[in-house]
Amino acid sequence: MRRRIVGLATLAAVLAIALFGIPLAGTVAKYLLDDERSELEQVADVAAVSSSIRLARNEPPGAMPETEDGTDLGLYDTAGHRISGSGPLEADALTHAAQAGIETSGEANGEIVLALPISANGPVLGVVRAATPHSEAYTRITEAWLLMAALGTVAVLLVWLVARMLAARLIRPLEELASAAHALGGGDFSVRAHPAGIPEIDSVSVALNSTAARLDELLARERAFTADASHQLRTPLTALRLGLEVALEAPGQDLRAAIGAAIDDTERLQSTIEDLLELARDSTRSTDLLELTPLLTELEYTWAARLAADGRALRITVPADPPTARASTAAVRQVLTVLLENAVGHGGGGVTVAIRDAGQALAIDVSDKGAGVTIPTDQLFTRRAAGAAGHGIGLALARSLAEAEGGRLRLTTPSPPTFTLLLPTAESDGAAPAKGHLADAAVADAAVTDAAVTDAALADAAVTDAAVTDAPVAPVAPVADARAAP
Repeated sequence: MRRRIVGLATLAAVLAIALFGIPLAGTVAKYLLDDERSELEQVADVAAVSSSIRLARNEPPGAMPETEDGTDLGLYDTAGHRISGSGPLEADALTHAAQAGIETSGEANGEIVLALPISANGPVLGVVRAATPHSEAYTRITEAWLLMAALGTVAVLLVWLVARMLAARLIRPLEELASAAHALGGGDFSVRAHPAGIPEIDSVSVALNSTAARLDELLARERAFTADASHQLRTPLTALRLGLEVALEAPGQDLRAAIGAAIDDTERLQSTIEDLLELARDSTRSTDLLELTPLLTELEYTWAARLAADGRALRITVPADPPTARASTAAVRQVLTVLLENAVGHGGGGVTVAIRDAGQALAIDVSDKGAGVTIPTDQLFTRRAAGAAGHGIGLALARSLAEAEGGRLRLTTPSPPTFTLLLPTAESDGAAPAKGHLADAAVADAAVTDAAVTDAALADAAVTDAAVTDAPVAPVAPVADARAAP
Protein backbone atom coordinates (compact mmCIF):
# COMPACT_ATOMS: atom_id res chain seq x y z
CA MET A 1 0.00 0.00 0.00
CA ARG A 2 2.89 2.34 0.71
CA ARG A 3 4.25 1.84 -2.84
CA ARG A 4 0.81 2.33 -4.29
CA ILE A 5 0.32 5.65 -2.52
CA VAL A 6 3.78 6.90 -3.54
CA GLY A 7 3.34 5.68 -7.12
CA LEU A 8 -0.08 7.28 -7.54
CA ALA A 9 1.10 10.57 -6.06
CA THR A 10 4.18 10.63 -8.32
CA LEU A 11 2.12 9.75 -11.39
CA ALA A 12 -0.35 12.49 -10.58
CA ALA A 13 2.51 14.98 -10.23
CA VAL A 14 4.04 13.91 -13.58
CA LEU A 15 0.69 14.22 -15.33
CA ALA A 16 0.02 17.62 -13.79
CA ILE A 17 3.47 18.92 -14.73
CA ALA A 18 3.13 17.53 -18.26
CA LEU A 19 -0.31 19.05 -18.77
CA PHE A 20 0.97 22.38 -17.56
CA GLY A 21 4.52 22.23 -18.87
CA ILE A 22 3.91 21.22 -22.52
CA PRO A 23 1.71 24.24 -23.33
CA LEU A 24 4.09 26.41 -21.35
CA ALA A 25 7.04 25.10 -23.36
CA GLY A 26 5.28 26.08 -26.58
CA THR A 27 4.51 29.51 -25.18
CA VAL A 28 8.14 29.97 -24.14
CA ALA A 29 9.37 28.97 -27.63
CA LYS A 30 7.00 31.42 -29.28
CA TYR A 31 8.03 34.14 -26.87
CA LEU A 32 11.74 33.63 -27.54
CA LEU A 33 11.20 33.65 -31.33
CA ASP A 34 9.20 36.86 -31.02
CA ASP A 35 11.96 38.25 -28.85
CA GLU A 36 14.54 37.48 -31.57
CA ARG A 37 12.39 39.26 -34.14
CA SER A 38 12.02 42.21 -31.80
CA GLU A 39 15.80 42.45 -31.41
CA LEU A 40 16.25 42.30 -35.20
CA GLU A 41 13.65 45.05 -35.59
CA GLN A 42 15.48 47.26 -33.12
CA VAL A 43 18.80 46.73 -34.91
CA ALA A 44 17.16 47.39 -38.30
CA ASP A 45 15.52 50.59 -37.00
CA VAL A 46 18.85 51.94 -35.81
CA ALA A 47 20.47 51.14 -39.17
CA ALA A 48 17.56 52.66 -41.12
CA VAL A 49 17.74 55.92 -39.20
CA SER A 50 21.52 56.24 -39.68
CA SER A 51 21.32 55.43 -43.39
CA SER A 52 18.19 57.32 -44.45
CA ILE A 53 19.81 60.81 -44.39
CA ARG A 54 22.73 59.76 -46.61
CA LEU A 55 20.48 58.00 -49.03
CA ALA A 56 18.21 61.05 -49.26
CA ARG A 57 21.30 63.20 -50.13
CA ASN A 58 22.61 60.59 -52.57
CA GLU A 59 25.71 60.24 -50.44
CA PRO A 60 27.52 56.93 -50.07
CA PRO A 61 26.16 54.91 -47.14
CA GLY A 62 28.32 54.57 -44.10
CA ALA A 63 29.15 51.48 -42.13
CA MET A 64 26.32 49.53 -40.48
CA PRO A 65 26.02 49.48 -36.67
CA GLU A 66 27.80 46.67 -34.90
CA THR A 67 25.70 43.57 -34.10
CA GLU A 68 26.04 40.41 -32.06
CA ASP A 69 28.05 37.55 -33.44
CA GLY A 70 26.07 35.61 -36.00
CA THR A 71 23.68 38.46 -36.84
CA ASP A 72 23.86 39.93 -40.39
CA LEU A 73 22.90 43.54 -41.00
CA GLY A 74 23.02 44.88 -44.57
CA LEU A 75 21.80 47.84 -46.68
CA TYR A 76 20.39 47.14 -50.15
CA ASP A 77 19.58 49.65 -52.93
CA THR A 78 16.43 49.57 -54.94
CA ALA A 79 18.11 47.33 -57.50
CA GLY A 80 18.62 44.65 -54.81
CA HIS A 81 22.43 45.05 -54.51
CA ARG A 82 24.07 45.11 -51.14
CA ILE A 83 25.80 48.46 -50.72
CA SER A 84 26.79 48.19 -47.05
CA GLY A 85 26.98 45.75 -44.13
CA SER A 86 26.88 41.99 -44.22
CA GLY A 87 24.58 39.46 -45.74
CA PRO A 88 23.87 38.07 -49.22
CA LEU A 89 25.27 40.14 -52.10
CA GLU A 90 21.90 40.10 -53.82
CA ALA A 91 18.59 40.68 -52.12
CA ASP A 92 16.49 37.65 -51.35
CA ALA A 93 12.74 37.38 -51.77
CA LEU A 94 11.90 39.00 -48.43
CA THR A 95 14.18 41.95 -49.23
CA HIS A 96 12.64 42.40 -52.67
CA ALA A 97 9.17 42.32 -51.05
CA ALA A 98 10.18 45.13 -48.71
CA GLN A 99 11.10 47.36 -51.69
CA ALA A 100 7.35 47.82 -52.08
CA GLY A 101 7.44 49.86 -48.89
CA ILE A 102 6.18 47.14 -46.54
CA GLU A 103 8.17 45.69 -43.66
CA THR A 104 8.50 41.95 -44.10
CA SER A 105 9.79 39.14 -41.88
CA GLY A 106 10.12 35.39 -42.15
CA GLU A 107 12.55 32.52 -42.47
CA ALA A 108 14.91 31.89 -45.33
CA ASN A 109 17.94 29.67 -45.67
CA GLY A 110 17.89 28.67 -42.00
CA GLU A 111 17.72 32.26 -40.78
CA ILE A 112 15.17 34.57 -39.24
CA VAL A 113 15.02 37.54 -41.63
CA LEU A 114 13.58 41.03 -41.19
CA ALA A 115 13.51 43.52 -44.12
CA LEU A 116 12.78 47.19 -43.33
CA PRO A 117 12.26 49.70 -46.20
CA ILE A 118 13.86 53.20 -46.01
CA SER A 119 11.85 56.07 -47.44
CA ALA A 120 11.85 59.85 -47.12
CA ASN A 121 8.25 60.89 -47.61
CA GLY A 122 8.26 59.36 -51.02
CA PRO A 123 9.73 56.45 -52.91
CA VAL A 124 11.73 53.72 -51.23
CA LEU A 125 15.42 54.64 -51.10
CA GLY A 126 16.70 51.28 -49.88
CA VAL A 127 16.09 48.29 -47.66
CA VAL A 128 17.78 47.31 -44.41
CA ARG A 129 18.03 43.54 -44.00
CA ALA A 130 18.67 41.98 -40.54
CA ALA A 131 19.04 38.22 -40.10
CA THR A 132 20.08 35.84 -37.36
CA PRO A 133 20.52 32.04 -37.56
CA HIS A 134 17.82 29.73 -36.28
CA SER A 135 20.42 28.09 -34.05
CA GLU A 136 20.64 31.23 -31.95
CA ALA A 137 16.93 31.22 -31.14
CA TYR A 138 16.84 27.44 -30.78
CA THR A 139 19.72 27.54 -28.33
CA ARG A 140 17.78 29.94 -26.11
CA ILE A 141 14.65 27.83 -26.44
CA THR A 142 16.58 24.66 -25.55
CA GLU A 143 18.08 26.32 -22.50
CA ALA A 144 14.62 27.43 -21.34
CA TRP A 145 13.18 23.98 -21.89
CA LEU A 146 16.05 22.33 -19.99
CA LEU A 147 15.46 24.71 -17.09
CA MET A 148 11.75 23.87 -17.13
CA ALA A 149 12.55 20.15 -17.24
CA ALA A 150 14.93 20.52 -14.30
CA LEU A 151 12.29 22.39 -12.29
CA GLY A 152 9.73 19.74 -13.20
CA THR A 153 12.09 16.98 -12.09
CA VAL A 154 12.71 18.75 -8.79
CA ALA A 155 8.95 19.13 -8.34
CA VAL A 156 8.40 15.41 -9.00
CA LEU A 157 11.15 14.52 -6.52
CA LEU A 158 9.57 16.77 -3.90
CA VAL A 159 6.20 15.16 -4.53
CA TRP A 160 7.82 11.74 -4.21
CA LEU A 161 9.39 12.67 -0.87
CA VAL A 162 6.20 14.22 0.46
CA ALA A 163 4.22 11.18 -0.72
CA ARG A 164 6.59 8.87 1.15
CA MET A 165 6.20 10.94 4.30
CA LEU A 166 2.42 11.02 4.01
CA ALA A 167 2.31 7.33 3.18
CA ALA A 168 4.41 6.58 6.26
CA ARG A 169 2.10 8.71 8.37
CA LEU A 170 -0.93 6.90 6.99
CA ILE A 171 0.54 3.41 7.09
CA ARG A 172 2.08 3.60 10.57
CA PRO A 173 -1.25 3.98 12.44
CA LEU A 174 -2.78 1.33 10.21
CA GLU A 175 0.06 -1.02 11.07
CA GLU A 176 -0.49 -0.23 14.75
CA LEU A 177 -4.19 -0.95 14.30
CA ALA A 178 -3.34 -4.26 12.65
CA SER A 179 -0.96 -5.10 15.49
CA ALA A 180 -3.60 -4.18 18.06
CA ALA A 181 -6.18 -6.29 16.23
CA HIS A 182 -3.80 -9.28 16.19
CA ALA A 183 -3.15 -8.82 19.92
CA LEU A 184 -6.89 -8.55 20.52
CA GLY A 185 -7.44 -11.73 18.54
CA GLY A 186 -4.76 -13.38 20.66
CA GLY A 187 -6.69 -12.64 23.85
CA ASP A 188 -4.95 -9.46 25.03
CA PHE A 189 -7.97 -7.27 25.76
CA SER A 190 -5.86 -4.60 27.44
CA VAL A 191 -4.38 -3.49 24.12
CA ARG A 192 -5.35 0.00 22.98
CA ALA A 193 -4.75 1.88 19.72
CA HIS A 194 -3.31 5.38 20.07
CA PRO A 195 -4.77 8.42 18.26
CA ALA A 196 -3.01 9.22 14.98
CA GLY A 197 -4.41 12.69 14.38
CA ILE A 198 -6.26 11.47 11.27
CA PRO A 199 -10.04 11.58 11.85
CA GLU A 200 -10.85 8.53 9.72
CA ILE A 201 -8.17 6.36 11.30
CA ASP A 202 -8.95 7.71 14.77
CA SER A 203 -12.57 6.65 14.33
CA VAL A 204 -11.36 3.10 13.62
CA SER A 205 -9.07 3.30 16.68
CA VAL A 206 -11.98 4.39 18.85
CA ALA A 207 -14.11 1.54 17.53
CA LEU A 208 -11.29 -0.98 18.13
CA ASN A 209 -10.66 0.36 21.63
CA SER A 210 -14.37 0.22 22.38
CA THR A 211 -14.46 -3.37 21.15
CA ALA A 212 -11.44 -4.29 23.25
CA ALA A 213 -12.93 -2.64 26.33
CA ARG A 214 -16.24 -4.37 25.72
CA LEU A 215 -14.59 -7.76 25.31
CA ASP A 216 -12.49 -7.15 28.40
CA GLU A 217 -15.63 -6.22 30.29
CA LEU A 218 -17.49 -9.27 29.03
CA LEU A 219 -14.62 -11.55 30.02
CA ALA A 220 -14.43 -9.91 33.43
CA ARG A 221 -18.17 -10.38 33.80
CA GLU A 222 -17.88 -14.06 32.94
CA ARG A 223 -15.13 -14.49 35.52
CA ALA A 224 -17.06 -12.47 38.06
CA PHE A 225 -20.19 -14.51 37.43
CA THR A 226 -18.22 -17.68 38.07
CA ALA A 227 -16.82 -16.28 41.31
CA ASP A 228 -20.15 -14.79 42.41
CA ALA A 229 -22.07 -17.96 41.62
CA SER A 230 -19.53 -20.01 43.55
CA HIS A 231 -19.77 -17.63 46.49
CA GLN A 232 -23.56 -17.54 46.56
CA LEU A 233 -23.96 -21.30 46.09
CA ARG A 234 -21.33 -22.35 48.60
CA THR A 235 -23.48 -21.71 51.69
CA PRO A 236 -26.67 -23.54 50.58
CA LEU A 237 -24.60 -26.43 49.24
CA THR A 238 -22.73 -26.70 52.54
CA ALA A 239 -25.98 -26.60 54.52
CA LEU A 240 -27.50 -29.28 52.29
CA ARG A 241 -24.49 -31.52 52.69
CA LEU A 242 -24.27 -31.08 56.47
CA GLY A 243 -27.98 -31.86 56.87
CA LEU A 244 -27.65 -35.07 54.88
CA GLU A 245 -24.49 -36.11 56.74
CA VAL A 246 -26.12 -35.53 60.12
CA ALA A 247 -29.14 -37.58 59.03
CA LEU A 248 -26.90 -40.47 57.95
CA GLU A 249 -24.66 -40.48 61.03
CA ALA A 250 -27.28 -39.93 63.75
CA PRO A 251 -28.89 -43.26 64.81
CA GLY A 252 -32.67 -43.30 64.81
CA GLN A 253 -32.80 -40.07 62.77
CA ASP A 254 -36.09 -39.40 61.01
CA LEU A 255 -34.91 -39.61 57.41
CA ARG A 256 -38.22 -38.29 56.11
CA ALA A 257 -37.67 -35.00 57.93
CA ALA A 258 -34.06 -34.86 56.70
CA ILE A 259 -35.17 -35.49 53.14
CA GLY A 260 -37.82 -32.77 53.43
CA ALA A 261 -35.23 -30.33 54.73
CA ALA A 262 -32.89 -31.34 51.89
CA ILE A 263 -35.69 -30.69 49.37
CA ASP A 264 -36.26 -27.25 50.92
CA ASP A 265 -32.54 -26.52 50.66
CA THR A 266 -32.56 -27.73 47.07
CA GLU A 267 -35.44 -25.41 46.23
CA ARG A 268 -33.57 -22.49 47.79
CA LEU A 269 -30.50 -23.53 45.84
CA GLN A 270 -32.51 -23.61 42.62
CA SER A 271 -33.94 -20.18 43.45
CA THR A 272 -30.45 -18.82 43.99
CA ILE A 273 -29.27 -20.23 40.66
CA GLU A 274 -32.28 -18.74 38.88
CA ASP A 275 -31.62 -15.36 40.50
CA LEU A 276 -27.97 -15.43 39.47
CA LEU A 277 -28.80 -16.35 35.89
CA GLU A 278 -31.50 -13.69 35.70
CA LEU A 279 -29.18 -11.01 37.03
CA ALA A 280 -26.32 -12.09 34.79
CA ARG A 281 -28.44 -11.96 31.64
CA ASP A 282 -30.25 -8.72 32.43
CA SER A 283 -28.52 -5.59 31.08
CA THR A 284 -31.05 -2.94 32.06
CA ARG A 285 -32.38 -1.66 35.31
CA SER A 286 -35.53 -3.37 36.50
CA THR A 287 -38.79 -1.49 36.13
CA ASP A 288 -40.75 -3.92 38.31
CA LEU A 289 -41.90 -3.05 41.82
CA LEU A 290 -40.08 -4.73 44.68
CA GLU A 291 -42.15 -7.55 46.21
CA LEU A 292 -41.18 -6.66 49.76
CA THR A 293 -43.53 -8.80 51.88
CA PRO A 294 -42.89 -12.15 50.11
CA LEU A 295 -39.18 -11.38 50.16
CA LEU A 296 -39.14 -10.75 53.90
CA THR A 297 -41.23 -13.89 54.45
CA GLU A 298 -38.71 -15.95 52.52
CA LEU A 299 -35.77 -14.42 54.39
CA GLU A 300 -37.30 -15.15 57.81
CA TYR A 301 -38.14 -18.70 56.81
CA THR A 302 -34.58 -19.27 55.54
CA TRP A 303 -32.51 -17.55 58.20
CA ALA A 304 -34.51 -17.71 61.44
CA ALA A 305 -33.84 -21.42 61.92
CA ARG A 306 -30.10 -21.05 61.22
CA LEU A 307 -29.80 -18.25 63.76
CA ALA A 308 -31.93 -20.11 66.28
CA ALA A 309 -29.56 -23.10 66.04
CA ASP A 310 -26.81 -20.80 67.36
CA GLY A 311 -29.03 -19.29 70.04
CA ARG A 312 -29.58 -16.09 68.09
CA ALA A 313 -32.78 -14.40 66.95
CA LEU A 314 -33.87 -12.77 63.72
CA ARG A 315 -36.06 -9.68 64.07
CA ILE A 316 -37.76 -8.07 61.10
CA THR A 317 -39.54 -4.75 61.53
CA VAL A 318 -41.64 -2.97 58.93
CA PRO A 319 -43.51 0.34 59.25
CA ALA A 320 -47.25 0.37 58.80
CA ASP A 321 -47.06 1.81 55.29
CA PRO A 322 -43.58 1.22 53.81
CA PRO A 323 -42.74 3.03 50.57
CA THR A 324 -42.83 1.03 47.34
CA ALA A 325 -39.42 0.57 45.74
CA ARG A 326 -38.75 -0.06 42.07
CA ALA A 327 -36.03 -2.73 41.93
CA SER A 328 -35.44 -6.33 40.95
CA THR A 329 -36.61 -8.68 43.70
CA ALA A 330 -33.91 -11.17 42.70
CA ALA A 331 -31.18 -8.53 43.06
CA VAL A 332 -32.45 -7.35 46.45
CA ARG A 333 -32.75 -10.98 47.61
CA GLN A 334 -29.09 -11.60 46.77
CA VAL A 335 -27.97 -8.36 48.46
CA LEU A 336 -29.84 -9.23 51.68
CA THR A 337 -28.56 -12.81 51.48
CA VAL A 338 -24.99 -11.53 51.46
CA LEU A 339 -25.66 -9.20 54.40
CA LEU A 340 -27.35 -11.94 56.42
CA GLU A 341 -24.55 -14.40 55.63
CA ASN A 342 -22.04 -11.87 56.95
CA ALA A 343 -24.15 -11.29 60.05
CA VAL A 344 -24.37 -15.05 60.69
CA GLY A 345 -20.74 -15.83 59.92
CA HIS A 346 -18.95 -12.77 61.28
CA GLY A 347 -21.39 -11.08 63.65
CA GLY A 348 -22.89 -11.91 67.01
CA GLY A 349 -26.14 -11.63 68.96
CA GLY A 350 -29.48 -11.04 67.37
CA VAL A 351 -29.88 -9.89 63.79
CA THR A 352 -32.30 -7.13 62.88
CA VAL A 353 -33.71 -6.33 59.45
CA ALA A 354 -35.45 -2.95 59.64
CA ILE A 355 -37.47 -1.38 56.85
CA ARG A 356 -37.90 2.39 56.93
CA ASP A 357 -38.81 5.34 54.77
CA ALA A 358 -35.71 7.42 53.88
CA GLY A 359 -37.43 10.22 52.01
CA GLN A 360 -37.27 9.38 48.32
CA ALA A 361 -35.71 6.00 49.03
CA LEU A 362 -36.61 2.77 50.75
CA ALA A 363 -33.99 1.94 53.40
CA ILE A 364 -33.31 -1.63 54.56
CA ASP A 365 -30.98 -1.81 57.59
CA VAL A 366 -29.32 -5.11 58.46
CA SER A 367 -27.55 -5.06 61.83
CA ASP A 368 -26.33 -7.41 64.53
CA LYS A 369 -24.76 -7.11 67.97
CA GLY A 370 -21.29 -8.24 66.99
CA ALA A 371 -17.97 -6.60 67.79
CA GLY A 372 -18.12 -4.35 64.74
CA VAL A 373 -16.34 -3.86 61.46
CA THR A 374 -12.68 -2.84 61.61
CA ILE A 375 -11.84 -3.09 57.90
CA PRO A 376 -11.64 0.28 56.09
CA THR A 377 -14.68 0.98 53.95
CA ASP A 378 -12.62 1.25 50.77
CA GLN A 379 -11.44 -2.34 51.35
CA LEU A 380 -14.68 -3.67 52.76
CA PHE A 381 -16.50 -3.38 49.43
CA THR A 382 -13.49 -4.21 47.26
CA ARG A 383 -13.30 -7.61 45.64
CA ARG A 384 -10.65 -9.77 47.38
CA ALA A 385 -9.13 -6.87 49.29
CA ALA A 386 -6.04 -7.65 51.34
CA GLY A 387 -7.01 -8.44 54.92
CA ALA A 388 -10.68 -8.64 54.03
CA ALA A 389 -11.04 -11.84 56.07
CA GLY A 390 -14.01 -13.32 54.32
CA HIS A 391 -15.36 -10.18 52.66
CA GLY A 392 -13.60 -10.75 49.36
CA ILE A 393 -16.60 -11.25 47.05
CA GLY A 394 -19.92 -11.01 48.84
CA LEU A 395 -20.01 -7.34 49.81
CA ALA A 396 -18.49 -6.26 46.49
CA LEU A 397 -21.19 -8.27 44.71
CA ALA A 398 -23.90 -6.83 46.95
CA ARG A 399 -22.83 -3.23 46.33
CA SER A 400 -22.62 -3.79 42.58
CA LEU A 401 -26.11 -5.27 42.52
CA ALA A 402 -27.44 -2.36 44.58
CA GLU A 403 -25.85 0.19 42.28
CA ALA A 404 -27.21 -1.62 39.23
CA GLU A 405 -30.70 -1.08 40.65
CA GLY A 406 -30.07 2.66 41.09
CA GLY A 407 -29.45 2.32 44.83
CA ARG A 408 -26.59 2.30 47.27
CA LEU A 409 -25.20 -0.10 49.84
CA ARG A 410 -23.10 1.39 52.63
CA LEU A 411 -21.82 0.67 56.10
CA THR A 412 -23.92 3.04 58.21
CA THR A 413 -22.27 2.33 61.55
CA PRO A 414 -19.22 0.10 62.05
CA SER A 415 -20.07 -0.84 65.67
CA PRO A 416 -22.53 -2.35 66.16
CA PRO A 417 -22.31 -3.21 62.45
CA THR A 418 -25.22 -1.82 60.46
CA PHE A 419 -25.42 -2.04 56.66
CA THR A 420 -28.01 0.08 54.88
CA LEU A 421 -29.45 -0.70 51.46
CA LEU A 422 -31.09 2.32 49.82
CA LEU A 423 -33.46 1.72 46.90
CA PRO A 424 -35.27 4.36 44.80
CA THR A 425 -38.98 4.52 45.39
CA ALA A 426 -41.50 4.22 42.59
CA GLU A 427 -42.46 7.90 43.07
CA SER A 428 -38.86 9.11 42.67
CA ASP A 429 -37.97 6.79 39.80
CA GLY A 430 -37.28 9.13 36.88
CA ALA A 431 -33.62 8.53 36.36
CA ALA A 432 -31.99 6.87 33.39
CA PRO A 433 -31.69 3.11 33.73
CA ALA A 434 -28.54 1.84 35.32
CA LYS A 435 -26.59 -0.81 33.43
CA GLY A 436 -26.05 -4.38 34.46
CA HIS A 437 -26.94 -6.57 37.40
CA LEU A 438 -24.77 -9.45 38.51
CA ALA A 439 -22.56 -8.90 35.42
CA ASP A 440 -21.60 -5.45 36.67
CA ALA A 441 -20.05 -7.05 39.75
CA ALA A 442 -16.96 -7.47 37.57
CA VAL A 443 -16.65 -3.72 37.15
CA ALA A 444 -14.50 -1.85 39.67
CA ASP A 445 -16.54 -0.32 42.51
CA ALA A 446 -17.62 3.27 41.88
CA ALA A 447 -19.73 5.78 43.76
CA VAL A 448 -23.41 5.72 42.84
CA THR A 449 -24.66 8.97 41.40
CA ASP A 450 -28.04 7.73 40.19
CA ALA A 451 -30.61 10.50 40.27
CA ALA A 452 -33.17 8.16 41.73
CA VAL A 453 -31.49 8.45 45.15
CA THR A 454 -31.47 12.07 46.21
CA ASP A 455 -29.10 13.77 48.60
CA ALA A 456 -31.77 13.67 51.25
CA ALA A 457 -32.10 9.91 50.92
CA LEU A 458 -28.32 9.44 51.08
CA ALA A 459 -28.05 11.61 54.14
CA ASP A 460 -30.81 9.58 55.74
CA ALA A 461 -28.64 6.49 55.33
CA ALA A 462 -26.43 7.80 58.14
CA VAL A 463 -29.18 7.08 60.66
CA THR A 464 -27.86 4.75 63.36
CA ASP A 465 -29.53 1.76 64.97
CA ALA A 466 -30.91 4.03 67.67
CA ALA A 467 -32.73 6.03 65.04
CA VAL A 468 -33.97 2.84 63.44
CA THR A 469 -35.39 1.51 66.67
CA ASP A 470 -37.01 4.87 67.42
CA ALA A 471 -38.93 4.73 64.12
CA PRO A 472 -42.53 3.52 64.35
CA VAL A 473 -42.34 -0.10 63.29
CA ALA A 474 -44.50 -3.14 63.62
CA PRO A 475 -43.79 -6.86 63.27
CA VAL A 476 -44.51 -8.32 59.89
CA ALA A 477 -47.72 -10.26 60.32
CA PRO A 478 -47.60 -11.93 56.92
CA VAL A 479 -44.12 -13.26 57.69
CA ALA A 480 -45.29 -15.18 60.75
CA ASP A 481 -48.33 -16.51 58.90
CA ALA A 482 -46.29 -17.68 55.95
CA ARG A 483 -43.76 -19.41 58.16
CA ALA A 484 -46.55 -21.38 59.87
CA ALA A 485 -47.63 -22.93 56.59
CA PRO A 486 -44.57 -24.29 54.74
